[in-house]
Amino acid sequence: MTPAELLAFLRSEKLMVEATVNAEGSAQAAVVGYAVSAEFELVFDTLQSTRKYQNLRRDPRVAVVIGWDQVTVQLEGVADFPEGPELERLKECYFGTYPDGRERMAWPGITHVRVRPRWARYSDFRADPPRIEELAFD
Repeated sequence: MTPAELLAFLRSEKLMVEATVNAEGSAQAAVVGYAVSAEFELVFDTLQSTRKYQNLRRDPRVAVVIGWDQVTVQLEGVADFPEGPELERLKECYFGTYPDGRERMAWPGITHVRVRPRWARYSDFRADPPRIEELAFD
């Protein structure tokens, strides 16, 4: 799988399941809408009152699954909360996928999370044998 193929797949989807770990060590998962930049950064918005926000502030490691049918991407990475020009760049990326995100900017406690991937596995079970490829990111 080429990086361009992976990027095209990530951009073909709009929802992902993201998993974090709480302070007690229990896994927590949520479905979130996301956008992806040309640099493979995943960005989503959330409220500061959510479990995912609290978990990622404490421990920025995150795992996501994208794809629901026979083609999926598992991705592990590190989340952060950009500010300044980086935040503005990522919000524009997000608003390109979710124009209604601009309206949510008025919500108290809204914030944006960036996930920088470290590892990904692409799985396509439509093929026989299945096409399964792993990618590492710098």
